[in-house]
Amino acid sequence: MIAIASDHAAASLRIVVKNYLEENNIPYVDMGTDEAPSDYPLMAEKVCAAIEDGTARMGVLLCGTGIGMSMTANKCKGIRAAVCTETYSAKYTRLHNDANVLCMGARVVGEGLALEILQTFLETGFEGGRHQRRVDMMMALEHTED
Repeated sequence: MIAIASDHAAASLRIVVKNYLEENNIPYVDMGTDEAPSDYPLMAEKVCAAIEDGTARMGVLLCGTGIGMSMTANKCKGIRAAVCTETYSAKYTRLHNDANVLCMGARVVGEGLALEILQTFLETGFEGGRHQRRVDMMMALEHTED
């Protein structure tokens, strides 16, 4: 299951992403929003909570640049979010970083490129091996509440 959400700046790109997922029989849950204005931290939190509780295995977050969503998502436990603006980064953030949230900016990438990035992200697996040690080191930096 893929959890997706956007703020108002990327609501139309979210519809394009949903259509792609439906056409490719990829299960998803749409966490909104179509409201304007909307606050990207609230949308990111919904998707990250779905990943943390096991409802979703991955997330897609969309805003104007992808940056705000990424910064917010990476504050959440267990999340490895990456802003991708081309397929090379989408491929290697999965291969080497085991990213579980893709962030994109509707004002940065067009619909066609966004779908290519999404496809690459979803179809690429984690290599593990030497990269697992590094992902473990990264996740060990995560702060937990006492």
